[in-house]
Amino acid sequence: MSRNPVTLCLWYDKEAEEAAAFYAATFPDSAVGAVHRAPLDNPSSKEGAVLTVEFTVLGVPCVGLNGGPAFQHSEAFSFQVHTDSQGETDRYWNAIVGNGGQESMCGWCKDKWGVNWQITPRALLDATTGPDKAAAKRAFEAMMTMKKIDIAAIEAAVKAA
Repeated sequence: MSRNPVTLCLWYDKEAEEAAAFYAATFPDSAVGAVHRAPLDNPSSKEGAVLTVEFTVLGVPCVGLNGGPAFQHSEAFSFQVHTDSQGETDRYWNAIVGNGGQESMCGWCKDKWGVNWQITPRALLDATTGPDKAAAKRAFEAMMTMKKIDIAAIEAAVKAA
């Protein structure tokens, strides 16, 4: 178990181990740790079934809990992944969406387990939070039309007069 003072707990129906393996294969500084099995029958699983999985996503300690179908993920929680290039943005986006996930707007997507992700290029953050308010507005307006963020289009919006 992580000795970090905070560990994110993500509730899955029964796919925590599969999700953790996908995250570990998709993101750097990510890994699957210990897999713990239920010591006895419980409301969400039988004795010996995977109960929790320790894993990291981009260095963030997490635990996946196979708690049954009672709770679903929502957009109220998301992983925001900062990217440095269009290639990196495309790779993460395509991995999530192409593995049974779903596109949303403004750089948001959802993986096949319902966990929400924001694939956010640093260029977008720089453009929308920079000192030039008019450029920030143009970048924000461009972002509002996108699903996956297009860095070149954001940069073009910043430069437009």
